[in-house]
Amino acid sequence: MESKVMEIAQTEMFMFSMVFLLGLIATRLAEWIRIPDVALFLILGMLVGPAGLNWIVQPGNSVAYQFIILIGSTLILFEGGRAIQFTVLKRVWITVTLLSVPGVLITAAIVTATAVVILKLPVLYAALLAAVIASTDPATLIPVFRQVAVEPRVRQTVESESAFNDATGSILTFTILGLILGETRFSAIDTIWSFVREAGGGLIVGILVGWLGLLVTSEHRMGVFRRYGTVVSLLVAIGSYLAAGSIHASGFMATFAAGVVFGNPDQFRLRIPENTVSEIVLFGDTVTLLLRKLIFVLLGTQVNFDVLSQYWWQGILVVLVLMFVARPFTVLACALPDRIARWRWREVLFFFWVRETGVIPAALSGMIVGAGVAHADVIAAVTFIAILLTIVLQASTTGVVARWLGVDVAKE
Repeated sequence: MESKVMEIAQTEMFMFSMVFLLGLIATRLAEWIRIPDVALFLILGMLVGPAGLNWIVQPGNSVAYQFIILIGSTLILFEGGRAIQFTVLKRVWITVTLLSVPGVLITAAIVTATAVVILKLPVLYAALLAAVIASTDPATLIPVFRQVAVEPRVRQTVESESAFNDATGSILTFTILGLILGETRFSAIDTIWSFVREAGGGLIVGILVGWLGLLVTSEHRMGVFRRYGTVVSLLVAIGSYLAAGSIHASGFMATFAAGVVFGNPDQFRLRIPENTVSEIVLFGDTVTLLLRKLIFVLLGTQVNFDVLSQYWWQGILVVLVLMFVARPFTVLACALPDRIARWRWREVLFFFWVRETGVIPAALSGMIVGAGVAHADVIAAVTFIAILLTIVLQASTTGVVARWLGVDVAKE
């Protein structure tokens, strides 16, 4: 028994070492050809996974895989939130709110109709597919914007949308899944309450945990852990997720909100020592680099080409509608009414292009497959096509599009 455990441990150690080594090479290559590294990590995973060289085999339902996805998404979200400035968020909150709630519903409606026509899916199953891929993914977008410098309010709008709309997408997915499995009956009131409980509860928990973390690392008399800011930041990120989950609220919402609070101490009249801030930033950069290597390489290893080959052209058509019809229509419906932000057309056009699908949709489709739902293979195939196309096509060209539209800024 002990030797078996050691064998498993060594296998996992080999997997980590291989991902970090190959990821290091991919990172340098990404810098050289000037594209976001997440696109290369995904392609690398496809090459070394079961469908390629078979060097890394990590089942999607394994504890190690699920842990990496969860902890990685949580810490990347926290770091993304920490980079958000309240002063910017105050000017774009209307657009963020519209994109995060009605925007997801608009996208899902368009994709549902498309899936019914192209994939010949029953309406409920088409809606389930649409709900899975309707939201954008923070684990993909936030790392991209760490490498592609764009105007602060544009970047923070897209990052905030990607964090907040996960709650809407998840609630919509589980509501439709419950209807399909016969576990729930549709009720507008119950659905609204679920959203308020998950999103609102996560927001409140995140603010409270983030403020507490700020307090104990600040120069306030309660700042007893100001010398251990890196440990506190880690506890705040994970603790906010777990605390929200304990009351059935959105853990991802809580983590992002905690990051926003933790990154804006001046808004709470608290001051963090400069050396503590520097340590937190360096720690966050290092950890998120390692985790995004793990996440996207492992995500690439999960691609099932046998399933993709069955629905490849139908899936591509559905995703193209998602990218070039649903996204622009959603952005126009949600950004143009915001008279406070006064978006310029070049910024609106940039929003059209940044709607990557990634880790969260992959996790949701995995749950659907695990639940044994009919047409789960179609849903999984189209989800991975969405991930591949949006990351490889959109993420890798974000910098080019930003420069072409004039929304990029020089890095400091």
